Amino acid sequence: MDLGIKGRTAAVAASSAGLGLGAAKALAQEGARVAISGRDPEKLAAAQSEIESVGGDVVAIEADVSTPAGARAFTDAAIAALGHVDILVTNAGGPPPGKFFNTDLDGYQAAIDMNLLAMIEMCRIAIPPMRERGWGRVCAITSVGVKQPIDFLMASSVARAGLTSFLKITAREVAIDGVTVNSAQPGTHWTDRVKKLVPDEATAASTLPGKITGDPYHFGQAVAFLCSEQARFINGTGLLIDGGQAMGLLD
Repeated sequence: MDLGIKGRTAAVAASSAGLGLGAAKALAQEGARVAISGRDPEKLAAAQSEIESVGGDVVAIEADVSTPAGARAFTDAAIAALGHVDILVTNAGGPPPGKFFNTDLDGYQAAIDMNLLAMIEMCRIAIPPMRERGWGRVCAITSVGVKQPIDFLMASSVARAGLTSFLKITAREVAIDGVTVNSAQPGTHWTDRVKKLVPDEATAASTLPGKITGDPYHFGQAVAFLCSEQARFINGTGLLIDGGQAMGLLD
């Protein structure tokens, strides 16, 4: 299916690996010109080569989006490189594990800077020009933890829940101008982040209904759909991409 975004421009944050790379690759394969970011020059170059190997048009920007200032710098650089940004995919790494008893205020602040304020800053820069042009797509990569908080990822769950509220309110405000704002909420995908938390893929899969972990590229295809023409009536939604991991009745 043609998603109708050929020739569009997309900025995908924290996209040198994992879910961000999956999203960037999927958007590039749909014909979007993509700006990617990462902190490690070697990983960033490898990601650029991977996207180019499937025919993607990609610009690599070395940036650390774990702070509002870094997120602003990436977004500004993406706009400068692409001319404008039609599609924004916000993303960042995850805070370290922690529960109530061992998460201090500094831990919460770092998580809020990375998974809330940095994401808001990208939106603050990218959305106003989208509104002026009458078309835009924002998709935030968050977590299943916003629907079913993860007890050992306390700071992450708190920060991402706050971002989800921001996205919902913003989606209603900007819809009149042809801009949609949604989130993709991943469950357990076999990424570098999960490898740091779980000893092996079999262990990670054993907790999931289908006994398999998610594929980052398949996740990216779902993100690309949320950024498509066909998804123009999907707004203010959080799409669980979790293989049935979340137990709640209200998604």
